Amino acid sequence: MVTLLSFILLLLFPVLFSLIYTKKIKYSKHNLPPSPPKLPFIGNLHQLRGLLHRRLHDLSKKHGPVMLLHLGFVPVLVVSSSEAAEEVLKTHDLECCTRPKALGMQTFSRNGKDIGFASYGEEWRELRKLAVLEFLNAKRVQSFRYIREEENDLLIKKLTESALKQSPVDLSKILFSLTASILFRSAFGQNYFESKQISKEKIEELMFEALANMTFKFTDLFPVAGIGWFIDFVLGEHKRLRNAFLEVDSFVRKVADDHLKNRHGEITPDRPDIVDVMFDMIEKQEQDESFKLTTDHVHGVISDLFLAGVDTSAIIMIWAMAELIRNPRVMKKAQEEIRTSITIKPEERISEEDLDKVQYLKLVVKETLRLHPAAPLLLPRETMSPLKIQGYNIPPKTLLIVNAWAIAQDHKHWENPEEFIPERFMDCPVDYKGHSFEMLPFGSGRRMCPGMAFGIATVELGLLNLLYFFDWKLPEESNGMDMEESGDVTTVKKTPLELVPILRS
Repeated sequence: MVTLLSFILLLLFPVLFSLIYTKKIKYSKHNLPPSPPKLPFIGNLHQLRGLLHRRLHDLSKKHGPVMLLHLGFVPVLVVSSSEAAEEVLKTHDLECCTRPKALGMQTFSRNGKDIGFASYGEEWRELRKLAVLEFLNAKRVQSFRYIREEENDLLIKKLTESALKQSPVDLSKILFSLTASILFRSAFGQNYFESKQISKEKIEELMFEALANMTFKFTDLFPVAGIGWFIDFVLGEHKRLRNAFLEVDSFVRKVADDHLKNRHGEITPDRPDIVDVMFDMIEKQEQDESFKLTTDHVHGVISDLFLAGVDTSAIIMIWAMAELIRNPRVMKKAQEEIRTSITIKPEERISEEDLDKVQYLKLVVKETLRLHPAAPLLLPRETMSPLKIQGYNIPPKTLLIVNAWAIAQDHKHWENPEEFIPERFMDCPVDYKGHSFEMLPFGSGRRMCPGMAFGIATVELGLLNLLYFFDWKLPEESNGMDMEESGDVTTVKKTPLELVPILRS
């Protein structure tokens, strides 16, 4: 049997060599980026087991920071250096700022009727402008300050009860609840937990199920002759996607319907929010306007705010607290700064103005964003025309993935990048606001995350409260801090962050 196999391989060797040699000439002629060896039909799919951002990082170390993969029939450019990322997100931003029409993304965006996944064009520009003007600009974010302060005050009161009992708390669930409550009140006008219309456990479950279904399906990777569709059907992917969408859509429609009731006088709102503004615009728009706002757009924006505005802020706070527990020196330094800079009376609560006094805490947040970006791979883009990246020719309709996590691990820019060292940002011009390509937790360019200011305000005030009022320790039965990652679009701490809060003396 072995002899027969060897004989067949010997006969096929000239053919295989010819194919490989011809392929190399073709690649050389077109000056495409280097690629790992691929298999027929599936391409490089077999090489992507495990956490995608880490696996792509491993491949890029071998094949270069500008690397071409083939996932089924889809060419994918993976960018893992700050220089290449600057070309994609700045130099050629206009040529590659659209989104691929992937099944999961199209489903949750209602065929591009949102901000996150819509194709680039007038519809997307108008929606993004509306969201920024009515909800996400600095002035509007500042107007929600009282909500953040109130929700953090409620959080501290609940944690105080656990501290008096000396019982561990699941800080992961608590922080998801905090960020959800802040978003609900700021964007949707009411806290849906208080009205018992949805449970905290259900919100978290909905969010992660939706994000898991936004990844690429076989339908996207093998579009020819319905091959991918059939594989997804056999695996039950279509049913899972539909069920996840219907669950999220049920909540989204609940939010929209509540606002419509407000408009008809059944419920009196505290103040108009972004959903009210959009319904106002639908009623007042003229028939001949070039861009027509619809109820689908309202649902798409609600879905975006829910899916992108809750988990990312909570994830950053969870990783920050995990790193502080692992690094007692940093924890001590942060708390000393906070407690010497801020003094409040027992009946008072911490104000956002206090954040101006705690510069080291801001360094802790920056280092967390560098080491643990909530979305380690920026949302995928697609090239709209031929372009060059780092000297390589990139054809149109190429999927673009920027590995923000890998860029923030680059030894060329960061000393000991795997270590948690907030001091590295002292007198350092690198920031997270999209102008420094060595660190891109929110992306850059036209498709940069518009919710950055809202998220940072939530994270900084939340951490300030946790570190001012409590000391923290691991439960006695703990075997140390497990930092294993999990997740698809966002990367969460795999095991819950269970800590014991201790009231400061």
